[in-house]
Amino acid sequence: MIFEKIYLKAVMKGIDTDATLTVYCRSQSSEIASFPRASILICPGGGYHFTSPREAEPVALKFVAKGFNAFVLNYSTSDNSTKKHPTQLLEASAALAYIRRNCEKYNVKKDAVVVCGFSAGGHLAASLGTLWNESVVTDTLDIPYGENRPDAMILCYPVISGGEFAHRGSFDNLLGENPDKELLFKLSLENSVGKHTPPAFIWHTFPDETVPCENTLLFASAMKRADIPFELHIFPDGPHGLSLATRETDSSNPEVDRIKEHVSAWFELCSAWLTRYIIK
Repeated sequence: MIFEKIYLKAVMKGIDTDATLTVYCRSQSSEIASFPRASILICPGGGYHFTSPREAEPVALKFVAKGFNAFVLNYSTSDNSTKKHPTQLLEASAALAYIRRNCEKYNVKKDAVVVCGFSAGGHLAASLGTLWNESVVTDTLDIPYGENRPDAMILCYPVISGGEFAHRGSFDNLLGENPDKELLFKLSLENSVGKHTPPAFIWHTFPDETVPCENTLLFASAMKRADIPFELHIFPDGPHGLSLATRETDSSNPEVDRIKEHVSAWFELCSAWLTRYIIK
């Protein structure tokens, strides 16, 4: 396996933070048939306060075992940086552009680079899917138009809306208190979906009290209005932050049960969706 930890500022113009990209890719060998692989850029959650290890390496290894390449983005959060938006969007854009620029090195299928995010990481993933073409991104990073556009999104119990159903802590950490109203409207991402937005696989749990499932429903409704394909699952049971919903990603808090066999089916459903509609 190719396992590397890369500081984005060392490889991409316009990045001056300590954001890192951890690479999990299968090694190539003359003894094994080789083919370009779909690749998943993973953005762990954590309310833009930290990045959760439960939604990082275990998810990456699960995708690798399924035949994908995986990359984990450790982006700027309030526990390691004072920088607000658009820093995180720039980091995600730089990470995806870096993956595309290194298709040969990592054996990446150039037109099957997918962003996957959990909770606030889901907001970052959806930001990349809806705001990849913002001039601040292309100008700051000096990248060709579209190099940072994901071919699809995987959004897992995502933070989406800054309105009635907002996870307020995520928006406070991303924008600071009392943010500009126009910026808050734009980063309430149901307002930023358009024809430029890639397809999505989205899932949430109905009883999620931390990030209400209305976040997902608002985003899916916006995608439907824009005629962008998506697959949506709302599971009837389970708290926020399930990750893989297996023993491997159970939390250390004995009061919260994050092992939900029914919900864990999201990963196989997602893999099938990627294979049928994205990789082709």
